[in-house]
Amino acid sequence: MSGRVTLALDSMGGDHGAGVVVPAALSILKKRDDIDLILVGDEQLLAEHLSDVEPAIGDRIRVHHASQVVGMDELPSQALRGKKDSSMRVAINLVKQGEAQACVSAGNTGALMATARFVLKTLPGIDRPAIICPIPAKGGHTHMLDLGANADCTAEHLVQFAVMGSALANAVHDMDSPRVGLLNIGEEEIKGTETVRDASQLLGESSLNYIGYVEGNDIFSGDVDVVVSDGFVGNVSLKTMEGVAKMIGAYIREEFSRNLFTKLLGLIAMPVLKALRRRTDPRRYNGASLVGLQGIVIKSHGGADVVAYENAIRIAALEVEKDVPARISRLLANEEKERQGV
Repeated sequence: MSGRVTLALDSMGGDHGAGVVVPAALSILKKRDDIDLILVGDEQLLAEHLSDVEPAIGDRIRVHHASQVVGMDELPSQALRGKKDSSMRVAINLVKQGEAQACVSAGNTGALMATARFVLKTLPGIDRPAIICPIPAKGGHTHMLDLGANADCTAEHLVQFAVMGSALANAVHDMDSPRVGLLNIGEEEIKGTETVRDASQLLGESSLNYIGYVEGNDIFSGDVDVVVSDGFVGNVSLKTMEGVAKMIGAYIREEFSRNLFTKLLGLIAMPVLKALRRRTDPRRYNGASLVGLQGIVIKSHGGADVVAYENAIRIAALEVEKDVPARISRLLANEEKERQGV
């Protein structure tokens, strides 16, 4: 897919709302002249944030008023029933109506998934959408799903996740035959739950490049491109990674601040530390995809800053350009043909 890309931004969602969304939007527009943005939210508030925008940039921004905001701790069912004019719901509606090609939101994850699924519906052959995002790994990164949308999954759901993850890795990162691994507590065939073992058998019979079980430490090895798990395990794994990263960062700061000698060592090591920080900066990986929907929805971290939110916008534009939902549909169709022996 080529040409201009129009994205709808939920400008009120997340911890910082328009204070982050608008600067991120302006920044991406200065760098990309093929993107148009629809900022969805309180019209008066957004007008204040856009009051000093230069005309060349302002011409590519449209404000779409929404009178409600979904709270970060609001129940998905309440948001779905009671917030039909929320910035989140309106932004997703714009994708449904064809006015935007993708939606980006830093809002409540549960509400975003429930609303997107209700409005956009799932692709044929997909029972449940999943959340996927890249994880830093040796030589690049690993795609991991599901990261919290589906706590209880069947073997068939895990296979569908594998198909979606493989299609996204192929589309967005040009991986011809992504290596797919199933997260388990060991590599032996007898390990894991019955659901995981059944899923492994189905994946082994598929046309995907299934390499078998992988363990938690394999996520970062660079030996697997797509790691599949249910949402419970995936979310716990993700939050554990985030916690360990923060702990290591704190330990490094403590050790280099211990005395004058270690402070001097810290100054000497500063170029290396800065390079390490750049490679592992979570803002570079901000922007999780809600795959399996008949439309593109990107979830930004609720506490994202301008740099992180801008990356989520960039991911949304890339998925539009690569037409990810269509690629997932084609791969699903191919898998169904394989099963039927066509």
